[in-house]
Amino acid sequence: MSTHAPQAAQAVTLPTTLDEAVAALTAMPAAVPVAGGTDLMAAVNSGQLRPAALVGLGKISEIRGWQYLDGHALLGAGLTHARMGRPDFAALIPALAAAARAAGPPHIRNAGTLGGNIASAAPTGDALPVLAALEATLIVAGPDGARREVPVSHLLAGMDVLRPGELIGYVRVPLLHAPQVFLKATGRTGPGRAVASVALVLDPARRGVRCAVGAIAPMPLRPLEAEQWVAQLIDWDNNRAIVPEALSAFGEYVAAACIPDAASEEDGSVPPLPPAVLHLRRTVAALARRALGRALS
Repeated sequence: MSTHAPQAAQAVTLPTTLDEAVAALTAMPAAVPVAGGTDLMAAVNSGQLRPAALVGLGKISEIRGWQYLDGHALLGAGLTHARMGRPDFAALIPALAAAARAAGPPHIRNAGTLGGNIASAAPTGDALPVLAALEATLIVAGPDGARREVPVSHLLAGMDVLRPGELIGYVRVPLLHAPQVFLKATGRTGPGRAVASVALVLDPARRGVRCAVGAIAPMPLRPLEAEQWVAQLIDWDNNRAIVPEALSAFGEYVAAACIPDAASEEDGSVPPLPPAVLHLRRTVAALARRALGRALS
């Protein structure tokens, strides 16, 4: 129930192909695409959005599954969190499956989609740090059958944006065949909503560690120096062994990179972080430490 009475949309279009959806958006520039509607309807109910027209994406079967392509998984933007949380998908991309299972209560997981999570770009979106750590790429569909690729990180950072008539069609994710972990801490801001999250994946072929921290900033943060530092301490030829002290140091490194100290005063002193910020930094450090420990265990 809502105290706001949503204004009825003037038009609702239900295309059955991705190109039909793009054509509908091109013909109706004021139209809003809707898949699961978990973010859209919240905006409508709160009075923040009054769409003049809707283009429903629920009948486009081509974007509701996935396929293998040249060492990558090509994920349809219409995949629901519930579908990504199943065991067969978890065997493919474990961290994304873990994020999908943590996305909220069942009705949210059943309706919410991967593409919607990306397009809404809410800082607390659980899939976003995983996609950032995996260095995933979007395949964007445009008018007249056009397709272009955009790194997820570029879209989330505003370095590239969806143009009029464009839709996210697919997400290309590399299959690393190595441990992946997603962890998050929740608070009282909503059911299952993260106050901080960490995605960590190992890349044995490149002897690398990729980490992304979500929910604490408008977009996922990659502590690149911390990644490079800890990768050099892992014995990749001996069961990926690492000294226990390095796990704690990695957590602190990640947290300090993502939540730095306050700027120094004129006298050179550094004021302490507010208690809430300090607590958040400690939370990020704990998540990063546990994520790396689980990935290497």
